[in-house]
Formats: sequence, structure tokens, C-alpha cells
Amino acid sequence: MTKVSNLKEKWDFLVNKLTDDFSEGDELNLDGIVYLIGVQELGQGYRAFKKDEKVNLMHIAICKLLEPYGYYEFDYFDEDGWPHYKTLTELPNLKAGEQTVLMKEAIVSYFDTLSYFKD
Repeated sequence: MTKVSNLKEKWDFLVNKLTDDFSEGDELNLDGIVYLIGVQELGQGYRAFKKDEKVNLMHIAICKLLEPYGYYEFDYFDEDGWPHYKTLTELPNLKAGEQTVLMKEAIVSYFDTLSYFKD
């Protein structure tokens, strides 16, 4: 693959690759990708999660994604192995479109650190 450089290209690449790898046909959306990151960060592999666990997985992912931006900091793992974060700075009030861009940038950055876009 040629080097992917801008946010839209990297985002489209991610959606396509993650959809191919983890979806049964339906294209993954932002929430689906956040969920996958939460499962990855929990580190217990895929299994059936209860509804409240799914919400917690989304929270783990959001904290991990926004940690480099200074909003959260890892605090500890609980007795069940779930990571906990503390809030460092409240999130700014963003319009829906601005929230989406921030999350897409954070997700692309997350996968960049994993060398996901390398040849």
C-alpha cells in the first residue's frame, strides 16, 4: 500500500480494513471502531459482553483515544483486569461535527502508533 497521508484517506483505509477483518458485511461506523478499540484495550479477547460491559468498553476506548490530548490519564487496573482512567481536563463543548473529527483524528493517531499504515 502506498503511504496514506491525510485524515480522510487514513480514515477510509481504516474503515475498509477493519470492516474486512471484523465485520460480517456491514461497514463499521465510528462507534463500532471505538468498540473494537475498547475490546483491544481491555486485552481479554473477544467474548460476549453484557450491555453495561459494552458501555464500559466504549468508555475505555474513548479514554485511551483522548489520553494523548491531555483529557484522561490511565489510573489503574481493577481486580477483574479492567483499566480505569482519571479525568485531567473536561472535554470542551464541541459541535457534533467537531466531535466526530476529533474522534477520527484520535483513532487514526491510535492506529498510527500501532504502525497500522506502514507498508
